[in-house]
Formats: sequence, C-alpha cells, structure tokens
Amino acid sequence: MQLRIGHWTGDGTGVTVIVPPPGTIGSGEVRGGAPATREFALLDPTRLVDRIDAVVLSGGSALGLAAADGVARVLWEQGRGFVTPAGPVPIVIGMSIFDPSVATAPPTAADGRAALEAAAPVPRVGRAVPRAADTTDLTRGHAAPEAVTTDLTRGHAAPEAVTTDLTSGHAAPEAVTTDLTSGHAAAGTAAIDLLSGRVGAGAGATVGKWRGSFSPGGLGIAHGSVGDASVLAVAVVNAWGDVLGPGGEVLNPPGEALPATPFGASPPAAPSGTNTTIAVIATDARLTKTDCFLLAQSGHTGFARALHPAHSRYDGDAVVALSTGDAEADLDLLRATAAEVMADAIRRAIPAPGP
Repeated sequence: MQLRIGHWTGDGTGVTVIVPPPGTIGSGEVRGGAPATREFALLDPTRLVDRIDAVVLSGGSALGLAAADGVARVLWEQGRGFVTPAGPVPIVIGMSIFDPSVATAPPTAADGRAALEAAAPVPRVGRAVPRAADTTDLTRGHAAPEAVTTDLTRGHAAPEAVTTDLTSGHAAPEAVTTDLTSGHAAAGTAAIDLLSGRVGAGAGATVGKWRGSFSPGGLGIAHGSVGDASVLAVAVVNAWGDVLGPGGEVLNPPGEALPATPFGASPPAAPSGTNTTIAVIATDARLTKTDCFLLAQSGHTGFARALHPAHSRYDGDAVVALSTGDAEADLDLLRATAAEVMADAIRRAIPAPGP
C-alpha cells in the first residue's frame, strides 16, 4: 500500500501525519459527542470533494488542529491539492485528542510540518520482524508471495503463511506468539512496527478515565488483507472507557488517580471533554466515496469491540477511511476485516504489561 506515516513527538503530546498517494478517495464518520476535527464535513458522501491529500492526527484538542495547517502549507508548496482556477488547495483532514498539552504547549503548524518531513512508507505490520527472506512490494502493500499468503474465506493464514488471524485480530502463531489473556504479543516477539506506541499523536493519550484513573494509551497500527487488497488501521487511543481484549478482558492497568481539582468528584464529571479515540482505516481496494463511508462505519464497529464504553458523549470518536489503489475486493468482506483490524490496532496502542 502506497502510504506514508510520520510522527513528531513532543512533551506529552504529538502529531502523526498519514499521507496517501495522489487520487486517494476518502470519507469518514464521527460518532463521539465531543469531536475536534478539521475539514470533516466534506467527507460526507454527498459533498463534492472526494480526494484526500493527508490526514493529521494530533494532541492539543482544538488547538492542536493547527498542526494540519503546516501540512497543508507544505502540500500547497508542492502543488498538490484540489484543482481550482487559482491553484491547488490541499485537502487535509484533521482530528485531535485532548491531552496535557492543552494546558502547556499544544502542537503547532511547525510541528505538523516536522511530522510530514518524517513520513516514511509503512512496512507490513501485524507480523514478526522482517527477515532476510521477506520482501515487501510497497506499491501493493503485500509481502512477496513466498513471505505471506492469506485465506480470507476462513480469516486464517494458509499453512505456509505468516499473517494475521482475523478471527482474533492477531498474528498467526508462526509469526507472533500472542497471549490472548492479555491481547498483547508474548515477550520476545515483535508484532508491530516501531512507528507505534506512545509516539506522535498518542504520546499523551490515556484511557480508563470512566473508572477515575489515567492509564497509558497510545497509538496502535494493525494490518490485514482480503484477497489482493490490504487493510491498514492507525488508531490513537485516548478513550473515556477501557480497552478490551478479544475475550472481553480489560487490557489497561490501573493508572494514576484523576486530579482532585479542577474536576475532582466523580465520572462522568471528571473526564468530561478530555477524551477521544481517532483513527484512519486505509485500503488499496478500489472504492467509491460512499464505499469509504461504509468502511469508516466498520472502523467504528472495531471501536465497539475493543473499547467499553465507546462513542460516549465525552469522547470525540472519529474514523477516516481511505481508498488508495485499484485492488479488487468484496466490500462486505473488506468491512468485516476492517472491524477486526481496527480493534487490533486499538489493543496494540496500550503498552504491554511488564514482567
């Protein structure tokens, strides 16, 4: 999949930029009650513009949306954007979470520019660390045939393959040994790329606030496929609720207690306005804008599987869906895979428990 991701990480906040290839189709949906977004209205399937030049995820709540201005300016300087008689206008979607930088120094346009400059092609994720025998065709987003094959009629890798078991949302045993009681990769394995963790927009994320605590959140990445089409999810998890494993177990450990002031009392008053999970689900399948809207809805299904509660009045939960290529895939199988991959990305955003 021709997709680039870059991070800028500051003190308890950050920016993550996702840059698809020119001509990428996109749509999205907000289901949380307190979103901080930029240019989201044009993602409605009934709106004229259907091409997306970049998606910017950031901390800093509404103030952090300024990071998208820096990205838009760079793309404008490069001549990229929606064609108008006066010149191109870059279509840059912004989504922000509430993090501690709201009280200190939220991300700026310069930070968005820095994240864009750091953007690099995304290697295959949701599998073991690359081996010398593995090669990846980034124009298609798939490893070479001898490295990875998937039987999506069953949601499992073929016997000789190394990929993701989509019934659980985790890599198959040959690639990564996963402890399903915790939902995390077992010690000594590498299930995700180093682009994820408490980096970029996930640097200041926390979860479990409905319980009256701050447990570490973060940014997670997961990958799946449907036939020849790849699916990639990037989620910044800053939820009011808990993160749940495949069996419904709570993955986030107890965190620091909420401050006595200025909030103090009890949920829901304590975390009001301080949460949000934002995500991008991208595929190299050929989709229309309406198809992308449906794919974004399935991303929210992944939210509901991995977050409890999800889509509260105190979250700004939002998903953007991108179609970057021309691979053929059944839309409903693609949506089913997207829900699993999104749930996996959310789980991977939570730091694995220590020994």
